[in-house]
Amino acid sequence: MFTIDLTGKTAIVTGSSQGLGLATAKCLHAAGANVVINYFPDSAGKHARQAAEAVAALGERAVAAPADVRSADDTAALVAVAVRTFGSLEILVNNAGIIRDVTVKKMSADDWQDVIDTNLSGVFRMCKSAAVEMSDGGRIVNLSSISALIGFFGQANYSASKAGVIALTKVLSRELAKRQITVNAIAPGVVLTEMGRSIPASSREQMLTQIPLGRFGEADDIAHAILFLCSPLASYITGQTLHVNGGWVG
Repeated sequence: MFTIDLTGKTAIVTGSSQGLGLATAKCLHAAGANVVINYFPDSAGKHARQAAEAVAALGERAVAAPADVRSADDTAALVAVAVRTFGSLEILVNNAGIIRDVTVKKMSADDWQDVIDTNLSGVFRMCKSAAVEMSDGGRIVNLSSISALIGFFGQANYSASKAGVIALTKVLSRELAKRQITVNAIAPGVVLTEMGRSIPASSREQMLTQIPLGRFGEADDIAHAILFLCSPLASYITGQTLHVNGGWVG
């Protein structure tokens, strides 16, 4: 019987003060990893408080650190926190993301750029910063979305950003292969996080009819798939996109 043991490994999970990111951080921590809980430095301090609560709940082997993935300086500083605190970096999960849903006709330049800067360029910046410090044999997992494949109405910016993550993942898997660093993507379906619950109820009902398993995903469904890709069990998997969507598409 195989057991996933990440003892001695250090993981950064971006956007992990809540939702899917927090579930992932908890999952990696439970497997023995040191975790850096990253939060967006909002002026109200909401995310900082959530991150502090998460760290307090986890206890040892966890630290909270602010970073806006739209900033190259912030992403470099986040990596530095991981290495300074725990001595190394072996795992990066790029989870931070936003939505600004609106039709192309009504979409402003800011609506487009904010989503691309966070969801796609943010992944690029984190990978670039992390690759410098990451130990050989490390793991990078990037969060894409079912929206990259279906192209939901009103999500031109989001769908484009998440499709770009899949392409970026393929390229990075080739560029980092000589160091045995694997780079993969996870494309979740609709997950009942705060973001998922923001979808109008009528739209969710229609979506549910298209899912063979008959339910929406939970955060742990995705976190467990991420854990697998971060483990030694996935050492020969790279450049791939794992669709975790209850059979909706794939």
